[in-house]
Amino acid sequence: MQAIRFVTFASLMSVHPSQRIIGTLEGETSGALLIVIGALHGNEPAGVKALEMVFDALEHAKVEDPHFHFSGKLIGLVGNRQAYLIRQRFLQQDLNRCWTDTQLENARETDTTELSAEPLEVRELYDVISKELQQNKLDKTIILDLHTTSADGGLFSIPTDEGESLELARRLGAPAILGLQSSVEGTLLGFARKGGFAPELPEQNNPVCVAFESGQHNSQQAVFRAASAIVRCLRAVGNVSDSSLLDFMEAIALPVLSSVPPVVHFRYAHHIDAEDQFVMRPGYVNFQRITQGEHLADDIHGPVLAPESGLILMPLYQAKGSDGFFIVR
Repeated sequence: MQAIRFVTFASLMSVHPSQRIIGTLEGETSGALLIVIGALHGNEPAGVKALEMVFDALEHAKVEDPHFHFSGKLIGLVGNRQAYLIRQRFLQQDLNRCWTDTQLENARETDTTELSAEPLEVRELYDVISKELQQNKLDKTIILDLHTTSADGGLFSIPTDEGESLELARRLGAPAILGLQSSVEGTLLGFARKGGFAPELPEQNNPVCVAFESGQHNSQQAVFRAASAIVRCLRAVGNVSDSSLLDFMEAIALPVLSSVPPVVHFRYAHHIDAEDQFVMRPGYVNFQRITQGEHLADDIHGPVLAPESGLILMPLYQAKGSDGFFIVR
């Protein structure tokens, strides 16, 4: 039986210097390339810790499970390294809003010594991901972007389309939110899905992309749910068999949300600026039912009312952010 080793939750969330690449594992046979990114927002450490756990479990499986076989390649990356070290969402600008052709061009054409925090992160991430995609011209590429939310109850996946991305999202063990990805400009996954990391490759080689929200920023469960999503993804794309890492998955098993439909649709995004002085009213959690006209928040203009009824998603309870809340049905 595979040994499962868990460190304490305090050490899971401790700050430590980090390289861009958390780990890599390449099999002896060809297969999918899975790129997993944690901490694209620096105050969301769960994805990084989940990757460390999964790489540790995979290394033990290689030694202790005679039937273990790995195909393709897994690479785990820290998203915003500078912000991650100080547990801040970002330094100058949201790294998950920087992925436009103009911002990338500026980052790549400017000397690295002259780049500010997030443009430097864009450049370094682009170089790593682009290199991996160019080396993987024949096999499928998947990018899994791990996030957490400032409010409780934030367990869901965000596919970039209703094809392969949605199919993969539904394999990750959480409700899928359709249409949300396209409502936000400048995301890494939106850029990747359009072929931005390898524009010279044919469109059919564009990555299959899914974002996964595993819970509240600093919860232990968020780490375990992110680790579970990584293993589910490895199984879904064929890097490992469905019988691999059974003990690991059993050890981190948590109940799923039973009150939320498996697929819900994006309806509304409340975008904000710092000048709005947006303050969410206390007590809201992800997937809480709200009614049209409900007093959700306040800003410089007065009360912010729900434009329609539905389920609230990602209500903002942190100092930085460009979205106050979303509504889905």
